[in-house]
Amino acid sequence: MLKGHQTWEFENQPVILSTGTVGGPFEAKGLLADDFDLLHEDLWLQQDSYEKAQKVLLEESITRAIEKAGLQNEDIHFMLTGDLINQITPSSFAGRTLAIPYLGLFGACSTSMEGLALAAMTVNTKHAKYIVAAASSHNAATEKQFRYPTEYGSQKPPTAQWTVTASGAAVVADSGDGPIVTSATIGKVIDMGLSDPFNMGAAMAPAALDTIVAHFRDRRLEPDHYDLIATGDLGKIGMPILKDLLKERDLNIPEETLQDCGLMIYREGQPVQAGASGSGCSAAVTYGHLLNQMKKGELKKILVVATGALLSPMSYQQKETIPCIAHAVSIEAGKH
Repeated sequence: MLKGHQTWEFENQPVILSTGTVGGPFEAKGLLADDFDLLHEDLWLQQDSYEKAQKVLLEESITRAIEKAGLQNEDIHFMLTGDLINQITPSSFAGRTLAIPYLGLFGACSTSMEGLALAAMTVNTKHAKYIVAAASSHNAATEKQFRYPTEYGSQKPPTAQWTVTASGAAVVADSGDGPIVTSATIGKVIDMGLSDPFNMGAAMAPAALDTIVAHFRDRRLEPDHYDLIATGDLGKIGMPILKDLLKERDLNIPEETLQDCGLMIYREGQPVQAGASGSGCSAAVTYGHLLNQMKKGELKKILVVATGALLSPMSYQQKETIPCIAHAVSIEAGKH
């Protein structure tokens, strides 16, 4: 049901039955390597383009999630996926391979929680029994589209972030054992006039603020309600900005509660400038690391606030500013 102005509360308790996470060689060297189901040794994944490699990442994560749920592709009613590549072709072409009824999404790096929110709403209203929600990104494919091909060797400023090569998928069901999706707050497009594509964290922080404030307002929650609030992906630049903005709004969330997916996935010393980003970042961190912590009993209530910068190469060339969005989904520990 609608709670407040922009939040859904799911009274029928949709369940995350299973997840699948797949990463690349750089992620295999990161802090969360043990939380991936599969890690590849090269960026190509035996394909002849990075875009095709990203498609394989997505297919593998979805297949893993479905298999772990004890289901077949034909059991899944809908597949909700998205990515950063033009016309979300990796997602659409994965839909061609998997032959599951498909809805393509684009929310940039917010796509993971956009998909999970829509999957939970659809299952909650009994319009489907099983849905796969997924998101993916590939470092080399994204760099080639939005900045320069990696082979060019372009230097990046300290504010830039590193696109994750990963995919995360979840099977959401109307019943079963697993973490429960309790609510979702749908964000508004926020544009504070920033135009630097090498500083996504600063551009996205106000959108994260707007959605977090709306979530606590709509659900009438206290700042300490969650064990963890994970943004994705504000990085080293955006997170301090968000914390300052929250204080200005008198939303005093405990410091240790606020974390960022883009700061979790890699080790200190990996050359990622301000941290990680990409549609696959919050998807892989949430469906891998965070839900694993929840299954171990280390977390009981989390809020994942995935942020997205809704620019395109064309909008940048036309000297547009960067509109941003954030979607928040709350997840609570269920039966194991």
